Amino acid sequence: MRQIGDIVMDEIKKLVFDAVNMLADEANLKSGQIMVLGCSTSEINGERIGHGSVYTSGEEVISGALAALKPRGIYLAVGCCEHLNRAVVVEREAAEKYGFEIVSVIPQPKAGGSAGTAAYKSFDDPVVVEFVKAHAGMDIGDTFIGMHLRHVAVPVRLPIKEIGKAHVTFAKTRPKFIGGSRAVYEVK
Repeated sequence: MRQIGDIVMDEIKKLVFDAVNMLADEANLKSGQIMVLGCSTSEINGERIGHGSVYTSGEEVISGALAALKPRGIYLAVGCCEHLNRAVVVEREAAEKYGFEIVSVIPQPKAGGSAGTAAYKSFDDPVVVEFVKAHAGMDIGDTFIGMHLRHVAVPVRLPIKEIGKAHVTFAKTRPKFIGGSRAVYEVK
């Protein structure tokens, strides 16, 4: 059993796997859509965000998320830390499909974060882009992923409230309502 302090690595992977599956179901994610993941491994391990990055925690998070999303055909986008201006690691296929502009950088644990670095090493053909517009998101450790969600973000309440010692939140998205008082939004 691998452990950092009182945090068991296998438990992190299982919690992430379960949470991502619940979010994918609740958000009704379809094959080819994107889920963005923000993750502070510092927070997972009980440290202040940006002050205790642990690469093995990042590996477990990415492993759990990919295990849930790959069979569904959903792309994982992983946010990097503020040193890379919150750029995002995605598969090249997703970047090309959605027309995201690729930037030149390779995340490192202290410049990109452990989760971003683990994603870059785990993806089949990773690239980094400045922005995505994801269909749903999971935020481990209050990294603020909202800048990478489509409008309109809708909070999702799931039974998993923490990963390790980090607070975790979830969101799905929906199209904007437009048109005013005479507009119709549902087919009856």
